Amino acid sequence: MKLAKALLLVVLTLSFTAKANNERSIEVDKQYTTKHTTKINGKKVKYTATTGTQPVWDKEGKATASLFYTYYQRSDIDDNAKRPLMISFNGGPGSASVWMHIAYTGPKVLNVDSEGYPLQPYGVKTNPYSILDVADIVFVNPVNTGYSRVLPDKDGKMPSKEKQKEMFFGVNADVKYLAEWISTFVTRNNRWRSPKYLIGESYGTTRVSGLALELQKRQWMYINGVILVSPTDIGIKREGPVKAANRLPYFAAAAWYHQALSDDLQQLSLDDLLSQVESFTVNEYLPALAKGGFISAEEKQVISETVAKYSGLSVEAVLNNNLDINNSFFWKELLRDRKKTIGRLDSRYLGIDKKVAGARPDYNAELTSWLHSFTPAINYYLREELGYKTDLKYNMFGNVHPWDRSKNKTGENLRLAMAQNPYLKVMLQSGYFDGATNYFDAKYTMWQLDPSGQMQERLSFKGYESGHMMYLRREDLKQSNQDIREFIKQSLPSEEQAAKY
Repeated sequence: MKLAKALLLVVLTLSFTAKANNERSIEVDKQYTTKHTTKINGKKVKYTATTGTQPVWDKEGKATASLFYTYYQRSDIDDNAKRPLMISFNGGPGSASVWMHIAYTGPKVLNVDSEGYPLQPYGVKTNPYSILDVADIVFVNPVNTGYSRVLPDKDGKMPSKEKQKEMFFGVNADVKYLAEWISTFVTRNNRWRSPKYLIGESYGTTRVSGLALELQKRQWMYINGVILVSPTDIGIKREGPVKAANRLPYFAAAAWYHQALSDDLQQLSLDDLLSQVESFTVNEYLPALAKGGFISAEEKQVISETVAKYSGLSVEAVLNNNLDINNSFFWKELLRDRKKTIGRLDSRYLGIDKKVAGARPDYNAELTSWLHSFTPAINYYLREELGYKTDLKYNMFGNVHPWDRSKNKTGENLRLAMAQNPYLKVMLQSGYFDGATNYFDAKYTMWQLDPSGQMQERLSFKGYESGHMMYLRREDLKQSNQDIREFIKQSLPSEEQAAKY
């Protein structure tokens, strides 16, 4: 009888263990490291790649979530005290770090053609322009993106949706917990002495702008540089006539790419064309829009003709929109006569709609193309090349909504962080064919970031002949990485240069 009870206990124990082991859950705090060699700009570079998870803790020290990350560290460097550390975020909000990880700054990039279009077999190849030669990089996946997940509470229950929003899913909550996470990561990896940089793409620019000050104020960690890739408004309002006028330079760029402009404009270089359009936008188009319905008929006609000339649209289309053309209409209208639509995030991409009629495209042509490449590549790469194996689904886009966008002062926080830290420099990078976060909006944000003009020399802008993810185009992959490399070098103070005005 005793033997039978003992056997039953063993069976029940094994059954419970099997059930526990079969749960599809995150490893809360685990790391795996592999060794690699690559060539960057023709020179051999040895590095380690650490994939793993690190917890987020509440005030009581209870793990509330675990974030998945990939950390690349050059292994042929003896002392990392002077070795820069780049902390990388993508956007959404709700987007994994996959985009810049395997297409921009990391040691591997997608198997795509020279313009960024998908190729099979899907996968990755060496990135000969990676910034790993000058900086170590950690790619961070915020809660519910990639393999990062919310954890059950002390009673084994998942927090309510409202509680999760309070903890993670909002402009300020996001910045607060990520700053704590970064502090722990820097401590664990002995990087406190290293120069540090934040890079964010799209909504990630809101994130890193807020982090710059949060790290200074709450973690006492000072950053050398912030890179804003295809930036959002970072809390700096662009509304009304400004919002409408700022679209025109992007319209001109997209129309130029598709050869939808007059012969005299098509013969110009893109830089020369945009210089013309930007001048018209600020000096004539914006004041005309500001007059609203009280603009004279004569001025409205003159302005509409110039807007039509630069945008590739008809004068009738401009007038019918009261000079204010929204993006969706432009993406549908520009090539309507060719029965094609153009992409939102990258207007080089073409789409086919069910009907030529209508005011907006049926789908985002560029995003469907990108998901072709990124999804299989990241799943293959993490599992088969970096050895991180899990049954969790890699969330390209995670469930983080509704997102609390209230009290967004991230742009002002970035300005204050710069004012408090004389070392801190900021660079913006934009693709001219990006219709979601257009390049002229980025310039406008840069102009408004420091109204005093006293930090102007610490702000810079770089533009590229591609879209939201400018690095997908091989020529821009090379140039944009080189721009980051030079930005890092220029923002490293000499040993005698003190942090003072």
